[in-house]
Amino acid sequence: MRVLGRERCSASVHLVTQAPAPQPPKPAKPRWRTRIAGVLILALLLAFIVPITDVIAHRFLPPEGAVLAVERVFQGQGYRRDWRPLHKISPNLVYAVIAAEDEKFCRHHGFDWDGIKNAMRYNATHKNRLRGGSTISQQAAKNAFLWPGRGFVRKGVEAYYTVLIEHLWGKPRIMEVYLNLAEWAPGVYGAQAASQYWFHTDADRLTPQQAARLAAILPRPLKWNAAAPQRYVRGRSRHIAPKERTVRTDDLATCVLPHGRHA
Repeated sequence: MRVLGRERCSASVHLVTQAPAPQPPKPAKPRWRTRIAGVLILALLLAFIVPITDVIAHRFLPPEGAVLAVERVFQGQGYRRDWRPLHKISPNLVYAVIAAEDEKFCRHHGFDWDGIKNAMRYNATHKNRLRGGSTISQQAAKNAFLWPGRGFVRKGVEAYYTVLIEHLWGKPRIMEVYLNLAEWAPGVYGAQAASQYWFHTDADRLTPQQAARLAAILPRPLKWNAAAPQRYVRGRSRHIAPKERTVRTDDLATCVLPHGRHA
């Protein structure tokens, strides 16, 4: 009986300590998949990092402008621009463009969601006269870094740049870039070039009426005239003038202009 017990114990020990059967090696992943994955990861990192460095650099350096300006040059329209810092541009123009383009400029963080919804509802019933819902921040991002168009990819990139400039530039720099890159006539970009082109004066000497006219032609600068405005442009200017005074008196531009700075 004792011998039999020892045999059973040694058998059970042998079973417990027996090594598991070796597993077959896993097939190696194809190298091309690894390389594609690496390329995609690198591309995504660059897609996020390059815009950040671009925006940081142009926090201090004047942007050269969008692809649209290059297209205009090849169309024979030329290129006129004379960069001016914000303090050398009349506050009248700041008030006018906020009144005409983006009354909530100092209150939003890059996007006017109510304006976007209203534009979508309007465009759903007016296929031949589309209305944009872009803020000044979005337009500054587009003019500084992007190509023209309305595709989803471009709008997505524009949104990313808009978030970046809102956080890395701030409102005064956004307004400064916008006023220096906006198209105001064929081949004419920026407040100084526009002031000289239309009124033969400097940007820091614009009157409220002249500023309202420049703001009025922003939607169609290639067809509308600020110096000798068409009836429609005169109407837009008269509509902008009281809104401009509201922007001034209700402090809707204090994120751009210090308190007490007047034209």
